[in-house]
Amino acid sequence: MKIISSKKVNLYITLSSSAIILIEFLLYTYIEDKAMVLFASLILLSGFMFFMSRYFIRRFLYSKIRMLYKTIHDTQFIDREFVDKVKTIDILDKAEKEVREWSEGRGSLVMQMKRQEEYRKEFLGNVSHELKTPIFNIQGYILTLLDGGLEDENINRAYLERSEKSINRMIAIVEDLESISKLEYGELKLMPEHFNIIETINEVVEMQEMRAHKHKINLIFPQSGSIPKYVEADKKEIFQALVNLLVNSIKYGKQGGSTHIEVMEMGDKFLIEVRDNGIGIEKDNLPRIFERFFRVDKSRSRNMGGSGLGLAIVKHIIDAHKQNINVSSTYGKGTSFTFSLDKAKRI
Repeated sequence: MKIISSKKVNLYITLSSSAIILIEFLLYTYIEDKAMVLFASLILLSGFMFFMSRYFIRRFLYSKIRMLYKTIHDTQFIDREFVDKVKTIDILDKAEKEVREWSEGRGSLVMQMKRQEEYRKEFLGNVSHELKTPIFNIQGYILTLLDGGLEDENINRAYLERSEKSINRMIAIVEDLESISKLEYGELKLMPEHFNIIETINEVVEMQEMRAHKHKINLIFPQSGSIPKYVEADKKEIFQALVNLLVNSIKYGKQGGSTHIEVMEMGDKFLIEVRDNGIGIEKDNLPRIFERFFRVDKSRSRNMGGSGLGLAIVKHIIDAHKQNINVSSTYGKGTSFTFSLDKAKRI
């Protein structure tokens, strides 16, 4: 909007007033109906007052907002080119644009807060559900023992052992929650070192052999005796990630099935793959597979005592190493998890 000088404004007002007086004189001279003349005069005067009022209001707002912009930008910026540019733009349009952007930003913030609130509620609900099962189990076993089962040699030891398993499950859930909390808030300090990933995988396979045997799953690592392959990473955390991937594979495997572990070279990285021929994951569930407490088969995995945090922890560990992890799966045929690690630059 261009602001007109005061002299020009006075000239425009004088000319407009003269034009209105002239029009009224002509109407009064040539129209006999004086009521019609009065009505026409009122319309002309009203229109004139409307446009003049609109002009002065816009001029007033323009000068005030422009002064505000100039004060802000003179304070925040030394760049005089920017200040000069402010003088030439339509401040009202800019103010409207920035108010609209602010409104849209607030709308986005509100939506984000709603999503966070829904996520918080879901998270608390999941934690509550996970802890209730072992707590109720322990309560039932202890009440049975207090009601006389403690003197019954056929059940006292068995119920105490079952209570211990439920306690261990609660401890595992709390430890996993602590781990993922540290990972999400960046409190985990990685301790990178050079180590032989082949040797580490062998240790994980040996640790999980009994679990795999119980579920009739065959663990296959054909590179077990191959030459060392050194990576640079936090050995303890990568060990945990491998454990979680193997446990997940065994949990969702088919009886008589197998889990393959393989290490592949790709440029300056090694790719570690954990592949099974288990139940697989439906396509719609793949994007959520690394979410906390997300389960492909909720009833089955809860009965097997999983915390629902294993894959989420794996994702955070790999992300903390600034590496990538990918999952591919065909429902009913099996799943493959692959993550990368940097090759050790020196041994």
